Amino acid sequence: MIQNDTIAAIATPIGSAGIGIIRLSGPGARHIVANFFKSNTFSSDASHSHRLHFGIIIDPQDGSDLDEALVAYMKAPRSYTGEDVVEINCHSGIVLIDKILRMALEAGARLAEAGEFTRRAFLNGRMDLTRAEAVIDVIEAKSELGLKIASRQLTGKLAQRIEQLHGNLMRVIATVEAAIDFPEDDILFDASSALTAQTQTIAESASGLIATFHDGCLYASGVQTVITGKPNVGKSSILNALLGDERAIVTPVPGTTRDIIQETITIGGLPVRLIDTAGLCDSDEEIELAGMERARGKIKHADIVLMVLDASRPLDHADRAVADLLADKKPVIVINKIDKPRVWKYDDIAAFLPFNTIVDVSALHHKGIDELKQIIARIIGTHHSISPSDILIANARHRGALEKTRAALDQAITGFICDRTPELIALDLHAALDALGEITGRTSSEDILDIIFSRFCVGK
Repeated sequence: MIQNDTIAAIATPIGSAGIGIIRLSGPGARHIVANFFKSNTFSSDASHSHRLHFGIIIDPQDGSDLDEALVAYMKAPRSYTGEDVVEINCHSGIVLIDKILRMALEAGARLAEAGEFTRRAFLNGRMDLTRAEAVIDVIEAKSELGLKIASRQLTGKLAQRIEQLHGNLMRVIATVEAAIDFPEDDILFDASSALTAQTQTIAESASGLIATFHDGCLYASGVQTVITGKPNVGKSSILNALLGDERAIVTPVPGTTRDIIQETITIGGLPVRLIDTAGLCDSDEEIELAGMERARGKIKHADIVLMVLDASRPLDHADRAVADLLADKKPVIVINKIDKPRVWKYDDIAAFLPFNTIVDVSALHHKGIDELKQIIARIIGTHHSISPSDILIANARHRGALEKTRAALDQAITGFICDRTPELIALDLHAALDALGEITGRTSSEDILDIIFSRFCVGK
């Protein structure tokens, strides 16, 4: 399914750097580049594939030299997209790279759409949809563990597991459909118990993959850790201390933070998304109320909650109101401002709020911050490592397709047990097969492809 047109795009971040890359893919890639790249080893009709060709970028308008460059030519189908691909490696600069891209477009290329190179790789059979999605996951990995998950998907580990389930399910379907085609042989009746067991095994495998989704998201996207408390207890100061950077504005004025501030750090090899929220209190101010509503939404979906208390101020109804909101969260209690005289004791907290643990800190003097990081690491269980055989899913689309697979298989199992007609059982089995196919792209619609590849940058 190789496309008829040739696309081009800048494949590296625009800016001043040592190297910039302009990528072309399509049947006219080599001919287009030959219009402005002069080399003894590269031409529109005779170039060695999978080699770097040294030459000069020429401005076709006046014949002037623009830059020295190395050009890589990869002949179809042995390329990223499965088409002829040319990559121009030149010096990176906004004016130079933009000029070369415009020369490629003027010579007949079309500007690539977001993710179009990888989409062509999928459409041309160079990779299945799980590997295509893994490309962006590798690029956006926030930790080494997240990178490992994405890399395993990129190398086809998840696709292999899905294809194995697909093959097993096809064998079950073949037997059921044989019973439809040859009812006089009672094939389904003779094999129903075995088919039930086989279908149950496939369903359990799907459930096993679904069960990895939470851990997969933690490793890939990060642990959502919300910092909350009443105004002016030092939430933003704690965010800054954990980051080691002055990310949030800190003032003595209560209510300085009115919106959500998010930053990601790595603790024990895992990404942790720190979320600083507006102070929770009684207020009639519209902006403050909007900020607090957002804070409550973040708390509801948080993996970890850090409730900040001020050691130098008495506990009051505002602290208790925050505690009531966190009743089912068992937050980490962070007692801030221990550099000032204390006015209350630990027992005062336990009386109205269950919590996992408690830690004393002084965000101002960075005391207790390392201990707080250790507590976060302990809660998220960073002592667990991924073994080479582990396959974790971290993609909501994959989970949704697996859940549809499991539901359809459960229906089929019920059909076997209740002795339903093979036609009805086959419908459920095919629904499960289609759902599995959505994961690898066997049965994905154009709308799904549009959504997936819209995440990509233009050059990828």
